Amino acid sequence: MAFWKRLRLTLEMIKFEHSVFALPFALTGALLAFRESHFDARGFGYKLLWIAIAMVGARSAAMAFNRILDADIDARNPRTRLRHIPAGILSIQFAWGFVIFSVLVFLLAARALNPLCFKLAPVALAVVFFYSFTKRFTSFSHLILGFSLGIAPAAAWIAVRGSLDPRILWLTAAVMFWTAGFDIIYSCQDFEFDSREGLFSLPKRFGMSGALWIARLFHITMIVCLVLLSVSFGLGALSWAGIGAIVLLLLYEHRLVKADDLSRVDAAFFTVNGYVSVLFFLFWAADMYFFGLRA
Repeated sequence: MAFWKRLRLTLEMIKFEHSVFALPFALTGALLAFRESHFDARGFGYKLLWIAIAMVGARSAAMAFNRILDADIDARNPRTRLRHIPAGILSIQFAWGFVIFSVLVFLLAARALNPLCFKLAPVALAVVFFYSFTKRFTSFSHLILGFSLGIAPAAAWIAVRGSLDPRILWLTAAVMFWTAGFDIIYSCQDFEFDSREGLFSLPKRFGMSGALWIARLFHITMIVCLVLLSVSFGLGALSWAGIGAIVLLLLYEHRLVKADDLSRVDAAFFTVNGYVSVLFFLFWAADMYFFGLRA
């Protein structure tokens, strides 16, 4: 099999296009740091480029690692048995090579940003790799996945400012609860399989109806965190409009999925959450432009 074909299949396996989920939140963290630096544009475009590369590198490494670690489990699950590694479409050796390459890209990007980013890079990798083990021993793996994505905005802040401001942790918390909420919805599909295999998830622990209520609670907590974030940075009306748009999208997401009807999980998981992250970024970037840069 040609190298480029295997690379294309690997990107397909890790759902490379879903980098859109967390990248806009990371870029929002960078823009908030840019605002706090009084819109000093020197080197900002360069930093945005390396932030995007670091984000994609870390996510790609984590997703490929997850597919390798879960290959045996995926092979036993009717929903996932046709994934690339259990189906024999891609070799584990090639997937490991992709993980190593992605890690090197991430480390290169972290080094290009600033010394603190480079020092913290192994910690970030440890967090995102650790998630892949968690469904083997804790029902709260959804929150650990959320934290893995949630550290991106804080990391982007550090990349721009060279230090951490505690206020940006409201965005970390918002992304964590948002991700955990939609991951619970997605994991409802594996309720019977997880129960049979002895794996851990909130749907298995509380039943699908109970887990969906927890997902709603997590998404309410996300909105609270975004409100506190907007207040702490003194943002304007467009940031509030962005929060309002997210509320409407999340309400729609939860209407799509019921404990006895999971037929629209893909629409809830992929489509709605893509709009959540992109619209959030657009509204908040516009707010910082109209109420900050042009003030």
